[in-house]
Amino acid sequence: MGEDQVDDSLLLAWLTARSIARGLPAPVADHGGFRVDTKSEAEVRRWLFSRAGTGLAALARSIDAPRHPIKLCGDGDTLLAALPEGWQLHAQNWFMRSSGTPVALPDLGDYRIETTSGEAVTEVRIMAASGDLAASGYAAETDDAFVYDRIVTMPEHRRKGLGTMLMAVLGHAKRCPETPELLVATDDGRALYTRLGWQTLSSYSTASIPGRLDQ
Repeated sequence: MGEDQVDDSLLLAWLTARSIARGLPAPVADHGGFRVDTKSEAEVRRWLFSRAGTGLAALARSIDAPRHPIKLCGDGDTLLAALPEGWQLHAQNWFMRSSGTPVALPDLGDYRIETTSGEAVTEVRIMAASGDLAASGYAAETDDAFVYDRIVTMPEHRRKGLGTMLMAVLGHAKRCPETPELLVATDDGRALYTRLGWQTLSSYSTASIPGRLDQ
């Protein structure tokens, strides 16, 4: 895995489509990276960088409150080395790209699929026979990227092929075959996507100042 495989253009393409998928403001250039003003309970804003540099370090020195995470397409040690004391790493994630390998549809059994498609965003929900939500996920497409987002399978419905089904159904919404398919995965998600032929381009690290939510 090479840590230089996610450049600014690819990171911006993913981040722009992710913002569309989540109804967030478009990213803007800031300190040599990109900023998204999320304004949620979990965070005020976030910054993303394709590599560590003087801009990232200067930004970190200007932040003195929680809920302002900095993210890097690189390993956690590299990110921490650019930050002042007092910052804390989050769980390691992974920036991934699809190889374009077709996904075989598993047998859903008693589950059923509900799909909602808008101009740029597709939502897929897999429902159990009981009517409970078993799995869900989103995809958003721009001219520069097709991203998968919030791929979740409920604990009691895991290891039944629902994650694979989500990826396959969402992928069918893609309009332009040449558009790169991108996502950021957890460790558990990375295992699934690797089995589906995805390539890990870079580790994806996050750090923030720990503390309770602002009043």
